[in-house]
Amino acid sequence: MDEILHPLVVSTPPLKGPVASPAPLDAEESATDLKAHRGSMSMATTQFEQAPAAAAAAASSSQAFRGRSKSVALGSYAWTLNSPRLPIDYAVTGTAVPYKARSWEPTLETAIKAIVSIKASHVRSFDTETSGGYTATGFIVDAKRGIILTNRHVVSPAPIVAQAVLTNYEEVDLEPVYRDPVHDFGFMRFDPTRIKFMELKEIKLSPERAKVGLDIRVVGNDAGEKLSILAGTLARLDRRAPEYGVGEYNDFNTFYLQAASGTSGGSSGSPVLDIDGHAVALNAGGASRASSSYYLPLDRVVRALKYIQTGDIVPRGTLQTEFEYLPYNEVRRLGLKAHIEEKVRNKFPDETGMLVVRSLLPKGPADGILVPGDIIIGCNGKMVPHFISLFAILDDAVGQEVTLTVSRGKKVQDVKVIVQDLHSITPNRFVEIGGGVVHELSYQLAKSYSQPTGGVYVATSGHMLASASAWRKSIIVSVNNIPTPDLDSFIEAMKTLADGARVPVRFYALHKAYKDKVMIMHVDRHWHKFRLAIRNDTNGLWEFTDMPPPPATIPYTPSTATFPPLDPSLALAQKLMPSFVAIDFYLPYLVDGMKATQFYGTGFIVSTNPPLIVCDRDTIPIGLGDIFITFANSIIIPGRLLFLHPFYNYVILTYDPSFIGDTPVKPLEFSEVELNQGDEINFIGIGNDHSIIMKKTTVSSVSNIGTRECSPPRWRAMNVEGIKIDDASNSQGGLITNDQGQVQALWVSYSSQNEKGKDISFMSGLLSSLVKPTIDKYLHSDKMVFKGLDAELWTMRIAAARTLGLSDAWVKKIEESGSTRHTLLYVLNILDERSPCAKVLNVGDVILSLDGKLVTRMSHMMLVHQKDTIDMVILRDGKELSVNVPMSEFSGYETTRVIGWQGALIQRPYKAVLEQVRNVPAGVYVSCTLYGSPASNVLRPGVWIVEVQGKPVKDLDSFLEVVHSHESEMSRRRRPSYIPPVQRTPEEQALLEKEQDALKPDDDEDDDDDNDEGYIRIKTVSRNETVRVVAVKLDLHYWDSWQLVRDDKSICGWTSENC
Repeated sequence: MDEILHPLVVSTPPLKGPVASPAPLDAEESATDLKAHRGSMSMATTQFEQAPAAAAAAASSSQAFRGRSKSVALGSYAWTLNSPRLPIDYAVTGTAVPYKARSWEPTLETAIKAIVSIKASHVRSFDTETSGGYTATGFIVDAKRGIILTNRHVVSPAPIVAQAVLTNYEEVDLEPVYRDPVHDFGFMRFDPTRIKFMELKEIKLSPERAKVGLDIRVVGNDAGEKLSILAGTLARLDRRAPEYGVGEYNDFNTFYLQAASGTSGGSSGSPVLDIDGHAVALNAGGASRASSSYYLPLDRVVRALKYIQTGDIVPRGTLQTEFEYLPYNEVRRLGLKAHIEEKVRNKFPDETGMLVVRSLLPKGPADGILVPGDIIIGCNGKMVPHFISLFAILDDAVGQEVTLTVSRGKKVQDVKVIVQDLHSITPNRFVEIGGGVVHELSYQLAKSYSQPTGGVYVATSGHMLASASAWRKSIIVSVNNIPTPDLDSFIEAMKTLADGARVPVRFYALHKAYKDKVMIMHVDRHWHKFRLAIRNDTNGLWEFTDMPPPPATIPYTPSTATFPPLDPSLALAQKLMPSFVAIDFYLPYLVDGMKATQFYGTGFIVSTNPPLIVCDRDTIPIGLGDIFITFANSIIIPGRLLFLHPFYNYVILTYDPSFIGDTPVKPLEFSEVELNQGDEINFIGIGNDHSIIMKKTTVSSVSNIGTRECSPPRWRAMNVEGIKIDDASNSQGGLITNDQGQVQALWVSYSSQNEKGKDISFMSGLLSSLVKPTIDKYLHSDKMVFKGLDAELWTMRIAAARTLGLSDAWVKKIEESGSTRHTLLYVLNILDERSPCAKVLNVGDVILSLDGKLVTRMSHMMLVHQKDTIDMVILRDGKELSVNVPMSEFSGYETTRVIGWQGALIQRPYKAVLEQVRNVPAGVYVSCTLYGSPASNVLRPGVWIVEVQGKPVKDLDSFLEVVHSHESEMSRRRRPSYIPPVQRTPEEQALLEKEQDALKPDDDEDDDDDNDEGYIRIKTVSRNETVRVVAVKLDLHYWDSWQLVRDDKSICGWTSENC
C-alpha cells in the first residue's frame, strides 16, 4: 500500500537531547503506511516518540445533499449515468466547440495574498503529538476577523506556539481557536491590525463546486518551499479517509477527495482552488510512493466556520462509533433486503452504497446497542445515505436521544442511543509532573487501540515516570495502590506523596493492553514543577495552576537488613559482601555532555565513620542527579555526592547511616602491595543478575587506559593505567584482592565512544594506590584541592623517540634504570589552551624526567598531583629543554549551576568541552535544548552564547542580566508611534514620503518600534569557531527562566528556583 504523508517539510534539525529516555517503538506502532503532510523541523523529535500524523475529514451541513461522482475509473460508462458537465475552466462557443479560454493567472494572483506559511512548535507532547517544530500552510477565510483555515493536525490538540508568514514576508502570531476532534480541519486567528504593508484577501469556501474532472490548483508551502503551485484534476469524491497508522491521528466518518497533484511535506492546510479562486477542498495528506493527494471536503468546515465567526462553541456529537461506506454488493452480503435496497436506490439514485457500523469503543454510548455489521438505514425517521446526512443530525442532537433504524442480519429494527458531546472526550487539560506530561486518554488514541476513553495517559515520561519505565503511550492504572481512573484521581494520589518517596505504579502499554506492569517510581518534586494546565479557547493558551507543595514527611524510615549466608567455599566473598552496595543514578536534565538519563553500577564502602562510598564515573558520571544506594539488596536510601575525581575514574558519596539501622556494613581494607603482571589474585564481583561471582585469576597486563574524545564532549579517563585480568566475567563491578581479602584494585567500568561515535564501556582494574590517598586526605582535611597537568599523555616507543632526536645518553639512562618498560611519555593533547601549562608545554613534547626522576610509565606521573610546579626535562623539535611547569587546580564538583532559558540548558563551559576547542570563547555554553522550545528551533547544543542584543556576555550572571532587561523592556512597550501604510490617511502618507530617508543614520535604540516581533538577537560561536547570529522568539508563558544551584542542605545536593 502506498505510504501516505501529511504535507510538511524537514529542515536541518538542531541536535537535541531528550528530557526523557523514551521506550523503544514496537514494530506495529512504527510501521505506518500513511504520514501527515506536515514537515517536522526536528527529526530528533520523532527519533524516539513517534512523529505526528494527520489526515482528515468532514461533511456538509443540512442543505440538500449533492450527488457524489464516482471514480474516473468507471471510464466511458460513467458518462451514461449523468450527462457530462464541462470543467469550469472551459468556455463554450456558439458552435458548441469548447476551447480553453480562461487563465489561472488572475485567480492565483489574488489567492496567493490569502495563503500563509505556518511555522509552529508543539511546546509539550500531548495526545498523538510529540513536542517539536514543524511547518505547514493555511489560508485566510475571514479577513475581517483574521481567521485562518488549516488542518487539525496543524492546529493540533497539543499546546502550540505558531506564527504565520504572509506572502510579503510579514509575520504575525497565531492563536489556535478550534481543532475538530475527528476531522482534519481547524481554525487559527491573528490580529489583522498587525499587518502593516499588505491588504488582506480571503478565499471563499465552496464545497458544492467539487466535481469529478474539475481542474484544480493546490497552492501552499510544499516541501519547505514558501510557495508552490501544483496542478491536478479531481478524480474521486468518495475515497475512504486515509489511515496514518496505529497510535497516530486518523480521520474517519467522512469521504475524501482524491487527485494526482503530488503534494508533499509542508503543504498541509493548502487550499484546493478552482479557476474562480474558490476553495473546493482542503489538502490533508498524500501517498509517498505515488502522486495521489487526498483532500478533505469542506461541507462540515463551512458549518463550523459560522459558529467560530459568532464566537460560539461548535456542537459536535458522537456515538463513539466508526462507520464505513460500503457498496451495495457488499452491503447485500451483510443481510440487506431487496425491498430496502430498492427504496434507497430510488430515493438516492446517485448513491452506490450505504453506511455500515465498522467498529465501536467499549463503554461508549453505543456499546451494547449497535454492533459491527449493522447497516444504517435512517436516523430520527430520515433516511441517511452517507456521512454528511447522518452527522448533520448527530451534531445538532448533542445530549439528546436519537433513534437509528438499522438492518442487523435480515432483521430491521429501531435502536435508541444518546448522542455524546465529542468535545467531552477530547482532553483539554494536562498535568506536568516530574518532567513528564499526563492527561486523559483521548478519543483518537482510544479508537486506535480499541480502549475506552478516559484513563491517565502518559504523553511523555520525563524524569519521574521514566524511573518506573512508564514510557509514552502507557496508561497509569494506580499510584501507590491508589486507583487512578481519571486525571483528577491521579492528581489527588500524587498530592499525598512526599518528595523522594519510592512507590509502586501499576500501568500498561497501549499496544499491550492485556499486560499490566508494576514498577517502583521515585517521586520527584524537587527538580520539576507539579502543575495543571487547562486550555483557554478564547486565546489558545494553556493556563497553568501550580499544585500545592508535597507533604513534609520524610519518606525513609530506618531499617535493618542482613546478608545471606554463603557456601563455605565462598568465605572470602562472605567477608567482603558487607562492603558492596548497588547504586542507581537518575539525571533530570542532559547537561555536561550526557546522552542518557539512567545509570547503575556497584559501589564499595570505604569508611563507616564518616560514611563514605566509592564508585566509578560510569555509574555517576556527573554531579547533577538523584543517587539511590541499595544495601544488602534490601534497603534503598538516597545518597549524596561529595566529589567527582577530576582525573581518575571514581567518585566519593556519603549517606545517612541512621537509615540503615544495624545493617552489618564494613569498610574495605586496602593492600599496600602494588599489583604486577602475572600476580595471582582473587576476583569477587556482582553479576548482572545481582548474583555473587568469585574466582581465582591472574593479572594479564597493567597497561594504559585509552579513551576517545566524545561527542558531545564528556568526562573521560586519561593518564592512568588499568589492570586487565584473565577470563574477566561479565559483571557490574567488583574487587581484586589478595587471599586475606585486602583490596589491591577496584574492578570498575570505563565509558568512551568508538570510531563511529557510539557509546561503549569496558571493565578494568583501578589500582587501590590511586584511591586510598584521596580517601585518607578527605578523612583528615576539610577542603579537597586537586592539582594536575592540563594535558593528555600517551606512551612512545624508544625507536620513535630516537627519530624525534632522543640522544643515546638518555636511551642508556632508560636501559640502566631497571624500569620494566622501555617507553617514554609524550604530550598527546592540551586539555585547556588557557591553562598555565599550555604556555609551557606543546603537543608532541616528549617528557624525559620529572624533578630529576626518569619517567617511563603513567604511574610515574602521580608525583604531579602533590606539587604546585614541577621541573621537567622535555624533548621538543630535537632539542632537550628544561622547563618549570605550573599545575592547574581542578574542581571536585565540575558544574555547580545550570540555567534554563527559553528551553536551552545553559552552563559554564565544563572541563571536557575545553579539550575540543582551540580558542575558548568568552561566554556561556549551551549544553542541551528541550524539544518544542524556542531555543530548539535556532540554537544548537555545543555552542557558546557570546552576545545578546549586541551586549557581550561573560558569565551566567551577565547573561541573565541582559536577557531579563530585554524581556522587561518588551513588556513595557507602549503602542508604537509608527503607523503602518495600510492604516495611514492619504495626507499622512504624502507627508512621510517627503520626509522619509532610509539612508539617514539612526542610533536611537530606545524607541518604541516593535518591528522585531518579539525576537531576541543572539550571537553564538561553535567549537570550530563558526560565528552565527540567530533570533529566538521569546515565549515567557510556556518557557520561563529557572536555575539549578548547588545546595548542600538538600538530599540531592541541588535546589531548583525561578530566576
